[in-house]
Amino acid sequence: MPNIGAPELLLVLAIVILIFGASRIPKLGRSMGQSIRGFKQGLKEDVIEEDEAGAAKKVDAAATKADEK
Repeated sequence: MPNIGAPELLLVLAIVILIFGASRIPKLGRSMGQSIRGFKQGLKEDVIEEDEAGAAKKVDAAATKADEK
């Protein structure tokens, strides 16, 4: 797999500028950053919810064991 160097990156940048225009590139970058932040926040919320659900199951299991004794 060939390495991507500076000339290739400049070519890609030139194509992006031609397609989207120089005025829209900051808006695209901003929206991409917001999307990535939202995705990461969603992942963190899922982990917290899973931790809370796991803790609730442990408490329920402990209560059931205590009731059986």
